[in-house]
Amino acid sequence: MLKLDTNTIISSLLIFIPISIAAHFLGWGSTTIFITSALAIVPLAAWMGTATEEIAVVVGPNLGGLMNATFGNATELIIGIVALKAGLIDVVKASITGSIISNLLLVMGFAMLLGGIRYKEQSFTPIVARLNASAMNLAVIAILVPTAVDVTSNGIDEPIMQKLSGAVAIVLILVYGLTLLFSMKTHSYLYDVGLAENEEEGEEPGEKPNILLWSGVLLACTLAVALESELLVDSLEEATTYLGLSALFTGVILVPIIGNAAEHATAVTVAMKNKMDLSVSVAVGSSLQIALFVAPVLVLAGLVFNQPMDLDFNPFELVAVTVAVLIANSVSSDGRSDWLEGSLLLAAYVVLALAFFFHPVVEGLA
Repeated sequence: MLKLDTNTIISSLLIFIPISIAAHFLGWGSTTIFITSALAIVPLAAWMGTATEEIAVVVGPNLGGLMNATFGNATELIIGIVALKAGLIDVVKASITGSIISNLLLVMGFAMLLGGIRYKEQSFTPIVARLNASAMNLAVIAILVPTAVDVTSNGIDEPIMQKLSGAVAIVLILVYGLTLLFSMKTHSYLYDVGLAENEEEGEEPGEKPNILLWSGVLLACTLAVALESELLVDSLEEATTYLGLSALFTGVILVPIIGNAAEHATAVTVAMKNKMDLSVSVAVGSSLQIALFVAPVLVLAGLVFNQPMDLDFNPFELVAVTVAVLIANSVSSDGRSDWLEGSLLLAAYVVLALAFFFHPVVEGLA
């Protein structure tokens, strides 16, 4: 019943698609366009996820797993590419770090808190949690290096920084491919628990989804997300200025919440059904996809669009990511969770969000 209610609430936000388009053509103001397009993206992201899962049932676990991995953060990737083409480099960088932080602290925090209130103590596979922690540690090191090179030198030219970032991006994509090979092929048995839990509520035996229908839904939602992302990005600067928000806060806090809203609902819903393996997989897996796939793809896209996109982040963003990864790894390493651990993750997120809100505006982060 909870899942039905959640889906109904999320789907009701589809009404904001025509409203946001009308706001654009009728000139209702940047703030109205920004808010309505942001609300419209939420249900579109949810339907993209549902369509991908339905198609995965038909094409099989290996190709289905690859599709889930590819489209898992498609919304964030589309928003990032649109913002990148518009030259909003600082917002793109902030959204990368913000997505990692929100998944590890906000999503997993809410899941552990609400799941812990209902079941007192929950458990999940510690081996998978430790493997994900190792991959996240690598991702943090990789995005730290270009910034460290810049900070510990007299400053390097942007073309050189882009070449360094591009090389690091290729390494990260290769590592991402290795994680997919590990989880879907050579060591897929480690992930069988989460898969079995997910299939318990799936289709009846012999009932196959209509692949043409769901492929059409996926295509339509992707195009709609691209359209709404254009409206969101076009109105972003003026709207956030009117609201008194910096590009740093917008990128780190607002954009990830918009793009990850559907995943937030999924992780919390399954946690409240005592399926913490699946919940933790959604939260941590999404962070890994951002760090090992979305961020590198955006760096390479910057080369294609001739935009100075690199991995030289604001130092405070890297501090926040490091803190998020450390506390998330610490909480998840023992394979159990309760409401207090969820509260600790949420408290860490609130502290970081407050810090980003009051972070002074510096050059390049207006």
